[in-house]
Amino acid sequence: MAQTKRITDMTQGSPLRHIFMFTLPLLIGNLFQQFYNLVDSMVVGNYVGAEALAAVGTCGSLGFLFFSLSSGLAVGIGILASQYFGARDHAQIRATISNAAYILTIAGAAVSLLGYLGAPMFLRLLQVPEEILPLSLTYLRVTSLGIVAVALYNGVAALLRSLGDSKSPLYFLILSCVINIILDLTFVLYLNWSVFGVALATVISQFFSFLVSTLYAWRKVSYFQLTGAEWKPNKHIIWRCMKLGIPMALQSSLIAVSVMVLQGVVNTFGQTVMASYTVVGKIEQLVQMPFTSLSTALTSFAGQNKGAGEIQRVKQGYRASTLIVLILSLLMIPFFFLLGDWAVGCFVKEPEVIAIGAKALQIDCFFYFPLGMIYVPRGILNGCGDSRFSLINGMAEVICRILFANVLTRLAPIGYWGVWLTQGLTWTVTGLVCIRRYRKGRWQQLTLVQ
Repeated sequence: MAQTKRITDMTQGSPLRHIFMFTLPLLIGNLFQQFYNLVDSMVVGNYVGAEALAAVGTCGSLGFLFFSLSSGLAVGIGILASQYFGARDHAQIRATISNAAYILTIAGAAVSLLGYLGAPMFLRLLQVPEEILPLSLTYLRVTSLGIVAVALYNGVAALLRSLGDSKSPLYFLILSCVINIILDLTFVLYLNWSVFGVALATVISQFFSFLVSTLYAWRKVSYFQLTGAEWKPNKHIIWRCMKLGIPMALQSSLIAVSVMVLQGVVNTFGQTVMASYTVVGKIEQLVQMPFTSLSTALTSFAGQNKGAGEIQRVKQGYRASTLIVLILSLLMIPFFFLLGDWAVGCFVKEPEVIAIGAKALQIDCFFYFPLGMIYVPRGILNGCGDSRFSLINGMAEVICRILFANVLTRLAPIGYWGVWLTQGLTWTVTGLVCIRRYRKGRWQQLTLVQ
């Protein structure tokens, strides 16, 4: 079956080389994807003000929740496709693609509706201050309209990655990011649309990513060139996609809920701490990009090799990835001690916000290795189909984040610094849980394809 040259069989050759070459485009692509929100924050922070920045930032955890509910399914779909690819079952790959379209369209539309209609209630639950509530409501409602596009784009991207192609999604994201930047500046600087403008720019860019990626996949990858009969819903495939995807969606949603609880704690400390938390969160999204990219690469790598029965190659991938995480984590410590204030200053001009944010980065940077060791075992376990662990992993983060936040921030000597200590301790405990699950070895006996 002829395919684009970017389709890669990762069951042969050096595991380290495959993981590195697969991760690099993912990393660049994820960085560009984060620019959707980063550009929003930089434009709002520099050209509208700290109040508008706090309004955008306080929607971050809700946005992550909605994203998780719809797009977590894409991860499960990609895992199933990667194992079928490793097993050389071409018919089932095509069946997975056709049924993914139904699953993601319905899920994305449902979550979009939930986000738009439930926005006032969700923001009240987060205890968003009255002075920024109207701006937050505008941003959340407009961005909710783009969730369908996000879900479908992530489905196409996950399927391409399951086939070993991590480069094509990168190109789509670069193009959409450029559009997002141009629209941000146009809507805010020239049309004075403020928070509404940056939200609308994000939605337009997301739909562009979906349309371009779908067109490419249909024209260049024969697996996507489906016939009429192949569009018939397949209950067996839908069940398998849901069995894998729902626990992962719930995992991400549980994490999002815990982040929302932490955001509610942050909101009690006022706009300055809220703005600092928002900026640190944006910077740490960049910090996590190498780890999330590596995890995504490991999911495809492990899926293909598990489908082919190459267990030892999966273990080799785990060891190589752990070394990568260690090196990256050590490099980040001196960077944030020397340049933390500069990094925060890229987003805001208020001296107090910069001072708090820089100190927060110095606290968190010592916990980046445990953070990375959440993503490495998680990528392996996901790729091998250990969907049960997804809920265990999510619960660990929920319990830790809520417990530590409510204890540490109430201690007078710690105060709002407990917000960032909560992050670090949560990463540490969750990382240990992930490592233990991997070492138990249950993933080696799991079978998704027959």
